Amino acid sequence: MTLRLIECLGTTEEIAELFSDRSVLESMLWFEVGLARAQARLGLIPRSAAESIASAALAEKFDAAALAREARGSATIAIPFVKAMTARVREVDDRSALFVHWGATSQDLVDTALIRLLGRAREILWRDHQRLTDMLRTLSERHAGTVMLARTLLQPAPPITFGYKAAGWYGTLKRNWRRLEESFTDAVQLQFGGAAGTLASYGARGTELAAELGKELNLPVPIAPWHAHRDRLAGVVTACGIYSGSLGKIARDVTLLMQQEVGEVSEPGGGSSAMPHKRNPAGSVIALASAARVPGLVSTYLGLMIQEHERAAGGWQAEWQTIAEVLGATGSALAAVADAVEHLEVNVGRMRANLEAMQGAVLSEKAVMLLGEQPGARELVAGALRKAAETGESLENILGLSLGQVEDYLGATEIFRQQLLKDSE
Repeated sequence: MTLRLIECLGTTEEIAELFSDRSVLESMLWFEVGLARAQARLGLIPRSAAESIASAALAEKFDAAALAREARGSATIAIPFVKAMTARVREVDDRSALFVHWGATSQDLVDTALIRLLGRAREILWRDHQRLTDMLRTLSERHAGTVMLARTLLQPAPPITFGYKAAGWYGTLKRNWRRLEESFTDAVQLQFGGAAGTLASYGARGTELAAELGKELNLPVPIAPWHAHRDRLAGVVTACGIYSGSLGKIARDVTLLMQQEVGEVSEPGGGSSAMPHKRNPAGSVIALASAARVPGLVSTYLGLMIQEHERAAGGWQAEWQTIAEVLGATGSALAAVADAVEHLEVNVGRMRANLEAMQGAVLSEKAVMLLGEQPGARELVAGALRKAAETGESLENILGLSLGQVEDYLGATEIFRQQLLKDSE
């Protein structure tokens, strides 16, 4: 089990495993083996050296704890890792050990390993995103005609449908996933520049090797190394901030609708250690807790972008953990909302009861519009509402108006609902 107790609500098992020691080691080994194979194909190193490097690339042979301790002496995991990798290759073939990490720099190794993890994180998030949006579309279609109170500033407002509310959730997630997907595509690129971002150690063959390495690792090759230019990664982080904020909005709505006094929806929830009657909105709470962490992490990452010259002193070194936490929190919020929506119960009867409890007040805007230019129309309706509350008499009788049914005051609700679903396809 990779998921630790202290982070169990802040990430998922899949993403925790993705950033586990073994997964990180495998990604760094993937880079070193790919580099050696690309160099061997171009005749830059012996083929036997590439074979020896590949045969030594077994994650279980590396002591992650020891590497982590040693990394504090060089401010990068790359130094102790390359040292350990060289020792492992030397056990296979002494001469081949000379070609480990040949001509590359620490940032090429660490950044490209991170990019591999980033690409896999996109796949994990995509599965839960697709699951959630499919369920929201179904929910919206099922409740296209389920009328409920809208609420502005947490107070009753004119009616909408639950299908429209669900379509709003669906639409924002689809829009923001497009932004996130584009940022992933932009960021998942090879990092390969050598010591100062010039590939000078390879002479005239540097760009040729970069192209070959990109082919070997199945990564796009940017027009130039991006050692101290972190805008592409910042795009992923900020897009996660927006996407997780949309997830938090859904979770907030569910928690409010699930309050006992409202009771219009409920998720499976969890119990209380003290109160047997409790059914807490556990999934939404996890989503809110996770989404609440992301803005601060986004801010941290944006601050890390201000890097010195061709290699950062501190900013780059803080990125890996920050990005892992952003992806973990986003994934946690996404999985929690998806689980909550999958088993969401919609109490149509309670929605109707809450509408009727308003004694026509929900149509007060319509009453003002029907009174038109009559002087003091708003004050007249306000007075009628007070009388209705005191006497229980209907607003229609007091005003002498025919306000009709709440279903008659939905305006363009259904048009907007359908457009949200269509525009986001």
